[in-house]
Amino acid sequence: MAAKRKTILITGASSGLGKGMALEFAKIGRNLALCARRVDRLETLKQELLLLNPNIKVSIKALDVNQHQAVFEVFDEFKLEFGQLDRIILNAGMGKGASIGTGQFEANKQTAETNFVALLAQAEAAMAIFRKQNAGHLVTISSVSAVRGFRRAMTVYAATKAAVTSLTEGIRIDVMHTPIKVSCIHPGFIRSELNEQVEKVPFIVDTDVGCRAMVAAIETERASCFVPRWPWAALNWLLRIIPSRWIRQMS
Repeated sequence: MAAKRKTILITGASSGLGKGMALEFAKIGRNLALCARRVDRLETLKQELLLLNPNIKVSIKALDVNQHQAVFEVFDEFKLEFGQLDRIILNAGMGKGASIGTGQFEANKQTAETNFVALLAQAEAAMAIFRKQNAGHLVTISSVSAVRGFRRAMTVYAATKAAVTSLTEGIRIDVMHTPIKVSCIHPGFIRSELNEQVEKVPFIVDTDVGCRAMVAAIETERASCFVPRWPWAALNWLLRIIPSRWIRQMS
């Protein structure tokens, strides 16, 4: 049984999966340190969380994860405020992009920088805190798309998620046999702002369903989870071996 993590920091918490996870953690009585660029949305979310559970503490701060020094400052401010951070979920990300060589370098670069370089800054800040505490649970949010390369808008996004998965495994191996736990969550298709314009997506689930599955997986503190478990626990292995022409048709 994993230890109960009382205070949880979530980046990219103003909408989508970050907001959904915050709501689920509030239901089970966890204190929340929430950060994102859109503070107005965080203010609204804070009120919603406190109505849902008046017994928890919720703190919010503005953070653009691409401002790397600010990541360290905000994480340290949360640490000082709460005394200890028990779990940090690196959720902030984006999905802009297009086929390589089609004139969309800036969009592709923005996705690469946000989903990987900014995540590296968050991981550095989180692990510095956990190493000093000699305790904590680092959680990264990757994707089912990490298992293969995809085309068009998914090309850079999938590549960044593969990098997130690899980075997380390296961190986990580095602190193996210590009190610090490290998990990588690979969501399948969950309705969010990243895909709200996409009409036909196989096996997609609503945000609340997906976030409940994510929180349940995070609570196990396993090294790697694909969620929702059905069908992605099985389909991720199928994705690894199917012909590239099938991957082309899917993306």
